[in-house]
Parts: sequence; C-alpha cells; structure tokens
Amino acid sequence: MKQVKQFSTGLLLLVALMVVIISCKKEPTDDPLPQPATTTITTISPATAPVGSTIAITGTNFSTDPASNTVTIGGVTATVVSASPTQLVVVVPTGAANGPVSVTAGGQTAQSQATFTVSIPAAKPVKEVQGTLFANVTWKKDTVYQLRGMVYVPANFTLTIEAGTVIKGSGPELDPAGTNYAGALIVERLGKIIAQGTAAAPIVFTSAKAAGQRAPGDWGGLALEGKSPVNQARAAAYPNGIRGNVEAYGEPFDNSGTLQYVRIEYAGAVQPTTPATRMAGLTLIGVGTGTVIDHVQVSYSGSDAFAWFGGTAKVKNLVAYRNTDDDWSIDWGFVGNTQFGVSLRDPAVGTSTGSNGFEAEGYQAAEAADVTPVVAINGYTQTAPTFANISNFAFSTTPTTGLYQAGIYLQRNTAINIYNSLIYGYPEGLHLAGSTTGALANLTSGTLDLKGIVLANVSTPVVGVGAITTDQATAYFTTNGRSNQVIQTSDLASLLLPGETFSLSAPNFLPQTGSPLLTGAVTGGKLADSFFTPVTYRGAFGTDNWTTGWTSFNPQAKDYDR
Repeated sequence: MKQVKQFSTGLLLLVALMVVIISCKKEPTDDPLPQPATTTITTISPATAPVGSTIAITGTNFSTDPASNTVTIGGVTATVVSASPTQLVVVVPTGAANGPVSVTAGGQTAQSQATFTVSIPAAKPVKEVQGTLFANVTWKKDTVYQLRGMVYVPANFTLTIEAGTVIKGSGPELDPAGTNYAGALIVERLGKIIAQGTAAAPIVFTSAKAAGQRAPGDWGGLALEGKSPVNQARAAAYPNGIRGNVEAYGEPFDNSGTLQYVRIEYAGAVQPTTPATRMAGLTLIGVGTGTVIDHVQVSYSGSDAFAWFGGTAKVKNLVAYRNTDDDWSIDWGFVGNTQFGVSLRDPAVGTSTGSNGFEAEGYQAAEAADVTPVVAINGYTQTAPTFANISNFAFSTTPTTGLYQAGIYLQRNTAINIYNSLIYGYPEGLHLAGSTTGALANLTSGTLDLKGIVLANVSTPVVGVGAITTDQATAYFTTNGRSNQVIQTSDLASLLLPGETFSLSAPNFLPQTGSPLLTGAVTGGKLADSFFTPVTYRGAFGTDNWTTGWTSFNPQAKDYDR
C-alpha cells in the first residue's frame, strides 16, 4: 500500500513537470497579436452641402494634425479645418462632384459607404440701388446689390456692408437718369463706408454681367472722398464725372470709414464727361489718416487700378491684377503712406499712351510742364507720398513698347518717396521728367527719395526728360548710398523668383529661399513712421503670402448669384 502511494505521488510530480515544460516551450505566436487601429468613416454631416461650406466626418483613427489627413470629396481634395481622432471638419472644395468621401490617415485610406451630394444654393435676391442714400443702410450677404448710375453716400450717413456681400455695377445703358453714367459707388465727404470683409468672406464689387461675359470697363468703380488736404483750387471739380467741387477744407485726420478684404473687379467704364474719362477701380480723393484701408484687390479695371487724388491716407496690402492703365496713379498732392502692394500685368493689355506701374505727378494732366505750386488752403503744395515694399511685374520676356512705358513714371514736380521695391519687365525702369526748378531741384535737395529699388528686365533702366538729362537721373539713381540695383537680363535668374510669378491664372510671388530680395532693405528716414512694418526684404513679399484666401485670379468664372 505504501508503494502505491509513492507511485501516485511520483506520477503527479511528473505530470506537473511536463505541464511546466510545455508552458515554457509555448511559442510567442500562440497568443493573438494586438491589431492596429483602423481608419474608418462612420457618418458625414450634413450629407448634402454647397461648395465652400463645412461638413463633419466622424470615424476612427484620424490624425489630430489637420495637415496629416487627406480628404477627398468626389475625387477633389478638401481643406481640413480641424481634426481630432474621431472627427474631421472640412470645407467642400470648388469642383467637388457627387460621390464618396475618402480619408487617408496614418497610412490607411477609408471610403464612405454613403454618397455625398454637392448642392446648388438658390440664387440670392437682387436689390437695385440708385441715387443718393439719405439713410444709414446695411447691405447683407444674403442679397446681391446692383448699382444703377452714380450712387452716393452723402454727408452724415453711413453705409455698412457685411462680410461676404456682393455688389454689382451696371453699365451706362442702365443709368436711371438717362445720362449714360455707369454704375458706381461714391462715398462723399463726411459720409462713411464700413466694409469689413474677412479673408474667408471678402466683400466683392464686380460686373453685373454673367460669368464668362465680363470685361474691363463694365461699370464705374468705387470712390471715397474725404476732407484731408489736396493741392487744387477750391473751385476745382472732382475728377471723372464725380459730382461736387474741392471746396475749402484741410483735415488730415479725417475718417471716411473702413475697407478691409475687398475685391473690385471689371470697373473703369467710360464716363460721359468732356473729355471722356474713366474712374479707377478704387479712387481716393482727399481721404484722411482716420480711414482704414488694407487688403484690397483691383482686377481687370478698364482704367487705373488705384488712384490717389491728394489726401493723407495710410494703406496696406494692395493687389493690382491685369488692369489696363496705371497701377498706382498719384496726383493732387497726396502725402500719405502705402506699404505692401503687388501688381501683375497682362503684357497684351495696356494703353496707347503707355501704361505705367507708378505714375506720379504734382498737378493736373492738362498742364504740360511744372507750374507755380497752387497756394494751398491747407498747407500742402506737392505730391509727396511714401511707398514701400511694392512689386510691379509686367513682362517676363523682353519688354516691348507700344502699350507700356515705365515702371516708375514721375513728372510735374512730384516729390514721391519709394523704398524697397521691385520693378520687373518694363521698357523703362525709371522715367523722370521736369524742369530745373521742379524735378531737378527735388533731386538735388533730396525731396524726391528713391532707395532700395531693384530694376530688373528693363530695356532702359533710367530715362531723364526735359531739364533732367538721362546722365543726371542715372547718377542720382545709382548713388551708392541709395542701395538701388539694376539687374541685367543675364542675371535675372539670380533673383530666385518662382516660375509662377508671371502666371496669369495662379501666380505665386514669394521669392525662393536664398533670394537676394529677402535681404538688403533700407531703413530709417521716413520709414521710421510707426505706420510702416519693419522688414528686411525688398518687394512686396518675404515668406508670408498675404494674398492667400481673399484674392481671386479667375473672377471671370465666379458665380456671384449664389
């Protein structure tokens, strides 16, 4: 019996030992491995939405970095606004078609089972506007406003325009007064406009014609009047068919309101004046420093892009795109400041008199030479503004004459200051005309100041006319202390501009890394004014593309009715 018990005990020990051995030999692969997280799409909300709206995609395994998720809607890549592991908020992209939504994150791609539908919103109602607005008025983004004839915001009244609102200008045939004035909006002295768009929802002034039918000069334009000084006699009529006279005033800090994130397209219609004239896309007459103007694009104007008639306005972030006449037209004693402006020209479009980048003069165009300065009722007698960080792009190839003249055209006793700017692709770089007592005296006294300017791809860098010889003008421009440069044709590649700089459909103006334009800016002097943002670069751009989001380089295709 004792032997049986000993055998049983031994058997149990043997069995236990075998269990231990088998456990030790168990392969690691015998246990199931943890499975990687799977990217899935659960819902799309809403399942129907128009282009430009946002939708929420729920699911699993999304990246928390918006840029690390790739979302396509109907095969078109969408912008991801925000991201969490279980939800992506995206913008329905232009060109999106009905179809599934896909998300690629963490190396995995998921596709929705349901189809997303791109809806077409109903057309907005159209409200016609004419005459003088004797009331405080707000224009809302859910309505399209159509200007018929010259529409005025008079003294002591304010027009407020919501972000995202579209205003259309009619042609002269729809002038309700029967006088053949194209639709235009003019904010008169002591009147105000509050037009505060955003980068995501700019305010747009455009042609009343349908997409595909728009052209330069379809309507008049936008003009602001102020009580800041001008150098014209008080009986002088306002330009380009705008009603009223200069009168007597001199309030440099005057406030005409706000223009921010605004696009102005297809303006510059012929006005029935004698002689016939055209408004610029944006005209500023005696506008004061209390006015806020930044992020404004003028495209396809049949005349100038921006025109300053006197005043003290301080302006930033301007885009002039494929306009017909001058980009920056300066007259009537403008003494304000402008920083960050870019112009892109269509080389096939210009004027028979020769379009310019800058055209600055001290007196009216009818005066053929320098004259005795007008006795100013406000203390200002010369056109003496300061421009900084401007880029003008015309010809990418050899410039031709006929439709173009100069990147900087200065005449009639102007005392303009231009700093840290790039002029590219004009028959003439700098054209300086005047008399001994006018422009030549401005050169020798330093009243006219040009520094940190780069002239590139210009057939003739500097031209002197009248009492100023080309040698005198060249000696002034090339003085070492002025830090100006002329880039020869063989050295243009050294500027390291992107290939898309001259693209007429999708331009990119940012210099490439290592570009000499990113350094070498002059400082001090009038640039010490607190208005100017201190930068190290020359031209309108460093590494920040301030045109992103709110500009349009294909307004012909825009459906502004919805």
